[in-house]
Amino acid sequence: MTALPFSTCDVFTDQPYCGNPLAIVEQAETLTTAQMQTIAREFNLSETIFVQPPDDPDHTAKVRIFFPTAEIPFAGHPTIGCAIHLARQRNEGADWDDLITLEEVAGLVPVTVSSRDGQIRAEFTAPQLPAPLGGDTSPELIGKALGLSAGQIGYGSHVPRVWKAGPDFLFVPLAGPHALAAAKPTGSAWAELARNTNESVFLYTPAGDHTFRTRMFAPDHGVPEDPATGSASAIFAAQLLAGGDLEAEGSTAFTLIQGVEMGRPSEIGLNVACSGGKITAIRVAGSAVPVMSGHIMPPLD
Repeated sequence: MTALPFSTCDVFTDQPYCGNPLAIVEQAETLTTAQMQTIAREFNLSETIFVQPPDDPDHTAKVRIFFPTAEIPFAGHPTIGCAIHLARQRNEGADWDDLITLEEVAGLVPVTVSSRDGQIRAEFTAPQLPAPLGGDTSPELIGKALGLSAGQIGYGSHVPRVWKAGPDFLFVPLAGPHALAAAKPTGSAWAELARNTNESVFLYTPAGDHTFRTRMFAPDHGVPEDPATGSASAIFAAQLLAGGDLEAEGSTAFTLIQGVEMGRPSEIGLNVACSGGKITAIRVAGSAVPVMSGHIMPPLD
């Protein structure tokens, strides 16, 4: 049995031991789904990405992404981290530009990767645009589930909504930073919210011009809290459109700060293009830094 090379990196940061850790397992074409799930559970990070040869030779790689508990069709920080990892392998020097094309379950994801003076940044275009989902989004239920009052849920024209684009999230606007800091999944009310709405909840509050502070909880997926959630950040575009924060024509750029409460601050760039008051493209950008590498033995299937 041959050990497989793996690397880890911290994503949506340019500082090691900040941002969102990611495990990248290469030469994964020999692994079964069950083996991938076992390895993801062994790393026990919010996500692990498995790299395989592409179905189309014009693309860079085919990838599969796993929570510790389940496979997911698309995720942002594995996309950014894996693209930067693969671009590092095939480029030298301080300044370069590359295009990494990843075949993900949710669709084809092109990622532009650029290096300037040794600082590497990647940007992808979301493979799907968000669509609304139903569920009980009452402030009373959400407040109880997060240990907050109903009055702390929502602000201005922002109200809780569920959106889907590959994965789905319940987006919860909060009245201010104190509510954001105090929020945490709470007992039976959280279980009821997960049954009636969603098991992944993305919280946000304004923090300056075109800047938001955010948190994401998904304990039922093995992620008690996530320090940076690229997929939710992309889908957040729909919440911003509903709340009146996007230009009807052209692009609007935002910065999302996540992971502060965990001691792993992350910075996610979000750019949303609209035409006729509708979203036409969503782009997410960020950096990643390598942390460790080694080999892992495949588990028995």
